[in-house]
Amino acid sequence: MSFTRIRVIDLETAGNGPSDVCEIGWQDVTQTTGGTWSLSEERGALYVNPGKPISPETMAVHHIIDDYVVGAPFWRSIAPKVLQPEGGVVALAAHRAAFEQRYCSPRLAGGAPWICTWKCALRLWPHLRSFSNQMLRYQRMPEGLEHELGLPAHRALPDAYVTAHHLRDMLNAAPLDQLLLWSQEPGLLPRIPTGLDRGKSWKDIGEDALVEYARERDVDVRFSANMELQRRGRVLSTDPAPPAQGRLL
Repeated sequence: MSFTRIRVIDLETAGNGPSDVCEIGWQDVTQTTGGTWSLSEERGALYVNPGKPISPETMAVHHIIDDYVVGAPFWRSIAPKVLQPEGGVVALAAHRAAFEQRYCSPRLAGGAPWICTWKCALRLWPHLRSFSNQMLRYQRMPEGLEHELGLPAHRALPDAYVTAHHLRDMLNAAPLDQLLLWSQEPGLLPRIPTGLDRGKSWKDIGEDALVEYARERDVDVRFSANMELQRRGRVLSTDPAPPAQGRLL
């Protein structure tokens, strides 16, 4: 039986360097000729030598210590083997994929397009309270998710496994092309995330406030406010407003 494959990726890092990945995990989601998407048995994780000590701040999140990655391959040698598996992929996916894309360059990823499950969750499940990977897990309780396989959180394979359940349900609710399109745009926030209007729906605030939000520096806030203005028949530029005060040298 032929199938179409999307590989869900999760990375753990040593700090904030350009290639300091210390673990990569993956879980494949495939579509059969019948059109249904499901998780496959293809999953795994590998330690990666980040080329520098792992910071205490990141060890406190994922609990990967330097001893674990001694002798592991470096990122640029292992990444193409995981990101470009035999048989290819129609897309790569991650929760808040912009983070993974910082490390998975088009050259390493073979030019594959990306699905951001965070952005797609905002579109498909706007009624939910929170959109983190783990909060989606417990708000939605996806069918078939084996609790222990999704633990511990903040490790590459368990997180990819959880994300893959969200992606499977998204793909069975919306076309792949739609998920790819949403992933290319900023996040469409269902509610205002900060400030005096925090928690309110965009449709529940006045136009003057909307105009202010449409000039925010945060690209997702700006995009969301502009989408509501468009719904009301107004269109503003999505370019960020100039700073109120110039940067100090």
